[in-house]
Amino acid sequence: MDWPTLGAGPVFCPRNFEWQSVYDHQQYQTKYALIGSGGYHDHELDVSDGVNEHGLAVQKLTFTNGTQLVDEPTPGKIHLAPYELSFYLLANFKSVQDISDHLAEIELMTDHYSYQKYGKVELHFAAADPTGRVVVIEPDQHPIKIIENPLGVLTNSNHFGRQIDKLRQYVEFTPEFDAGTVPLNTPRVTTGNVSGKSIPPGSYTPNSRFVRAAYYKERINLATDENTAVDNAWHLLDSVNVPQNTEHQATYSVYRAAVDCDSLSYYYQPYHAKQVVKIRLTNELIRLNQLRFFPVNDKITFKEIN
Repeated sequence: MDWPTLGAGPVFCPRNFEWQSVYDHQQYQTKYALIGSGGYHDHELDVSDGVNEHGLAVQKLTFTNGTQLVDEPTPGKIHLAPYELSFYLLANFKSVQDISDHLAEIELMTDHYSYQKYGKVELHFAAADPTGRVVVIEPDQHPIKIIENPLGVLTNSNHFGRQIDKLRQYVEFTPEFDAGTVPLNTPRVTTGNVSGKSIPPGSYTPNSRFVRAAYYKERINLATDENTAVDNAWHLLDSVNVPQNTEHQATYSVYRAAVDCDSLSYYYQPYHAKQVVKIRLTNELIRLNQLRFFPVNDKITFKEIN
């Protein structure tokens, strides 16, 4: 997550948590417990990414020059500020299919008629669940569309289809990928043949980060368990982690996170810390009836050996 400062940390949200949309002050209540990274403000929990008790994982990302928001609210639909969608999905749906079945009921609104002004918020979203299904949720049309994503990589670049087309300069996709018939949980969607292909770029633009993450994800050793999967994820994130450089760029990678949709585990590491925090959404935690924030120290420490 790239921000100017660290603005979110690990949090647990219980079932039946009451919150209020900044758009129209409509009251909502969560159906499912969840853990993720977020912060409480304006009578709501703003969650950037996380996983709920059914193993549904959702993340929001910047979508510059891609979002088409709604000005006039349609009667009978759910109206949200764009940044509220990730929390709403985690709190109300069990799976990617559940989202797909109900996404047309939701409108992401401009602040033209909102109770509170929040400016132009441009985001898109990634969702995954224990079936292995991964999708991109792009609000670039009405209703919001879902795009299947067996590649399993998404960055801030707008228009996912264009990113896939650009990626073809660097990898060769399998016939199943091109035909849209990749089975769930297929770990690789490229042939491994890079003969005659370009070398991945080294910059920190969204396009370059997308290419590097996808390229190395297709070539890294396949994980055999959860620990090695998280280890793989962290090494892949190393290639796209933006260092702090205040003279040239306001934002940097303030934290990195990962979820396991089966064990309901959330992994979190802020920029300066070298230790990864793991929080599991256990039955004991699910039974809690209030928000719980988990303090994480964003400072570098060392274990000295004499």
